[in-house]
Amino acid sequence: MNSIETIPALSLIWMFAPIPVIAAVLHYWSLSYRDVLYAAVRMLVQLILIGYVLTYLFAIEHALPVLVVLIFMLMVSSWIALRPIENKNRVFFGKILTSLALGGVITLALVIAVLDLEPWFSVKYVIPLGGMILSNAMNTVCLAAERFEAETAGGSNYKAARSAALQAGMIPIINMFMAVGLVALPGVMTGQILSGVSPLVAVRYQIMIMCMVLNAAAISTICYLALSHPARLRPQRGKSTPTLDTGR
Repeated sequence: MNSIETIPALSLIWMFAPIPVIAAVLHYWSLSYRDVLYAAVRMLVQLILIGYVLTYLFAIEHALPVLVVLIFMLMVSSWIALRPIENKNRVFFGKILTSLALGGVITLALVIAVLDLEPWFSVKYVIPLGGMILSNAMNTVCLAAERFEAETAGGSNYKAARSAALQAGMIPIINMFMAVGLVALPGVMTGQILSGVSPLVAVRYQIMIMCMVLNAAAISTICYLALSHPARLRPQRGKSTPTLDTGR
């Protein structure tokens, strides 16, 4: 097999068949079924659009559009990561944006160096890998932010809340590391094998991907929790500075 066969559109529809059933169960259990339906429709539209965008970028191969796309993904991922935080404001958005940017830039720079890309903005590598970096870092920061807010609201000091949040955020990544190769063959490795690449070559790429995901997630989450130290919180007008035992 030298290439992956195209999936017929009518065949692909079958993968959406269970979604209405899932939504019905959510509704029956008094949960929001609209979220899963909205997410499915949004996923479909977004992937179709990005397919056309990538086709355009592959044709022009220029640095500026690649940077624009990466910045757009950074802004969107930062906004999505705000979802579980009750007190949403520009301060929290700024902290998440800064954290994802630091983790993303450092990790993507390492990936570009490892792959020795020429040019460095090679679209077929930078945008897909940049998206993987930001999406995994976003999920980890999102989980950590939610746990940190819950811990501090429950009266935990900063040190205890920070530790609990980092541990909670890293659970999916650690589980993925534990399961890879034994329980699951990740998407990149599976895709390469399906396209005819040697499993030994695919393994090397997957090792890079796994380290990439861990590095981006951990760096971004650590940055976010460091920026969330009470000493960096600015008191709002008319309100006193939050009193919280920092615990160092």
